[in-house]
Amino acid sequence: MEKFRWAYVGSDSIAGSTAASITRGAHEIAAVYSRNAAKAQEFAAKYGAKAYSSFEEMLAQGEFDAVYIATPHTSHLEYSLKAMRAGKPVLCEKPAGVSEREVSEMLTASRENNVYFCEAMWTWFSPVALEVKKWVAEKRIGEIKSVKIEYAFPGVLMSRNSRLLMPETAGGALLDIGVYPITYCYNLFGFPDRIGCRGKLKNGIDIEEKVTLGYEGFDCVLNMSLTRLKESCKITGTLGGITIPVFHMARLASLKTKERKENFTGKTDYLTEFSRAADEIRAGRTESLYIPHKSTLDCMRIMDECRRQMGLVYPFEEEKN
Repeated sequence: MEKFRWAYVGSDSIAGSTAASITRGAHEIAAVYSRNAAKAQEFAAKYGAKAYSSFEEMLAQGEFDAVYIATPHTSHLEYSLKAMRAGKPVLCEKPAGVSEREVSEMLTASRENNVYFCEAMWTWFSPVALEVKKWVAEKRIGEIKSVKIEYAFPGVLMSRNSRLLMPETAGGALLDIGVYPITYCYNLFGFPDRIGCRGKLKNGIDIEEKVTLGYEGFDCVLNMSLTRLKESCKITGTLGGITIPVFHMARLASLKTKERKENFTGKTDYLTEFSRAADEIRAGRTESLYIPHKSTLDCMRIMDECRRQMGLVYPFEEEKN
């Protein structure tokens, strides 16, 4: 089978990480566009791609199978809509947008143009997360009693001009790292009955929050922060528990009951994510089986509600009001 050809939008760290991984498999980078022309040229030279001076030129002239968007959240909507309206499948980095309204526009474009759109949430292309979901569905640990997820890294130590710390690029803990535990709970248990959020705002962004997603009989308690370094996931049931130490990029999940202990190992990597997305695109799908459109939209709805409760409004949203 011929290699799957990707057109990259963006050439910074996440683009470099995904490119290094997927080019070890049946993928190639055929085209690249970045607002920084020098970086685009350097990236293109490294991966044997063609650099374009404009996104529109790449869409019109480039020879590729799908577009991968690896830019800050705030530009995902623009690039996704233009690509889909040109009939190009899209794999868009998480979070797909910065609000439910934006994600709704993307999904509408996917339907109207009959073209693939998927949020690049590598966790749920991974066999480890899928096995955890199977364990929960099969009630291997009985009825769920509680879920606790911690995800934090010291992002506040990064440069002040990092997109992660800038309100102009929708920086902060919630959209960048909170999307992982929120999506994890959603994919296991669906949309919550109750949403609670308490957070700390500083310099126009959220630097930490505690989110509680309430379900019948139990709560998912999620702690996200840019001031610490910690990651864990513990799911407790009436018959035992499941632990996933590094849940967002897991290679291990452990199930323990009174009768037995079981480990499941596997990879969470970009190559698996891109290969499964490529297979879906080749099969003519417009929606991913791994990251359904409803999942992307509902998780954005949860994050919108968290922002509402924290009073977090980005500068570009204030300008529109």
